[in-house]
Amino acid sequence: MEDEQGKKLCQLAMAGDNNGVTSLVNAGYDVAYFDNNGLTPLMHAAKHGHADIVRKLLDAGAPWNALSPSGLCAGDFAMDNAHQDAFDVLLNAGVQAELVLGTIARKEKENNHPNGCYLEDRVSFSEDKLMDSDSKAVMMAWENPLMEAHAKAVCSRGGHILNIGFGMGLVDTAIQQYNPVSHTIVEAHPEVYDRMLQNGWGEKKNVKIVLGRWQDVIPKLDSYDGIFFDTYGEYYEDLREFQQHLPKLLKPGGIYSFFNGLCGDNAFFHVVYCNLVSLELESLGYATQLIPLPVKDCLPEPVWEGVRQKYWQLDTYYLPVCQSNDDE
Repeated sequence: MEDEQGKKLCQLAMAGDNNGVTSLVNAGYDVAYFDNNGLTPLMHAAKHGHADIVRKLLDAGAPWNALSPSGLCAGDFAMDNAHQDAFDVLLNAGVQAELVLGTIARKEKENNHPNGCYLEDRVSFSEDKLMDSDSKAVMMAWENPLMEAHAKAVCSRGGHILNIGFGMGLVDTAIQQYNPVSHTIVEAHPEVYDRMLQNGWGEKKNVKIVLGRWQDVIPKLDSYDGIFFDTYGEYYEDLREFQQHLPKLLKPGGIYSFFNGLCGDNAFFHVVYCNLVSLELESLGYATQLIPLPVKDCLPEPVWEGVRQKYWQLDTYYLPVCQSNDDE
């Protein structure tokens, strides 16, 4: 019986029958039902651009972030089929849901170190990647064009530059090309720190290395004209927590950027988080510009050989450039 009800709801959502969907939703039909193709009523409505039905199903509790067997959500279907109205409804729902979930997560957050396991882990270096002991990539050489673009952005005002997270040193090497007055690098992993010293970073006249988690060393930091943030083993909440310190760390007129790997395996989720971070930075007084950079040609399949999971699967990277709303 439930299967027949779910199929009926999917059919009406696909057909754009608003009154029919409303009737079935009010009758208690399962809005989270997956049909034989692994699609929900919300996915069908989004795929065919029925924005009113998308809104109705979301209001009834349909999960905006449910995934089909091929890894697509309703937002992906709307985006792939150029249904802007349905896309906008789903994007707003996703952002609002994540804002609420973020508030809950902060209230429930325990006093732990999310990247503690990584900092105690052994890492391995090769010419094109830095890996943890679980064969997950910490940083890879394909990111180099992105890091050069980030460095150009945060160094555009010259002066004093801060980078959180050294990794392979890609962004720091690029920053050095702009000859900043000072270049402060915060690195938490002891093996990465040792390798930095072996490679002569401690001998550069304008470089200051700070060993430790950024959460612990922030009191030792000054204010800077440009800031870049790229850590490993942390999550969106950690990025958000760091950004709360920007009013103190970033000088007026300064530029802030971060590695935008948020949900790098799903196009719609990535858009949701780009909007989410922009909103939260706006609440701190910063305007965010997202610059699209094509990366598909940087990622032929052999790039991922030996890597346990791909942390980036999208064709376009959106480079964030953040500046105070009071500045040009």
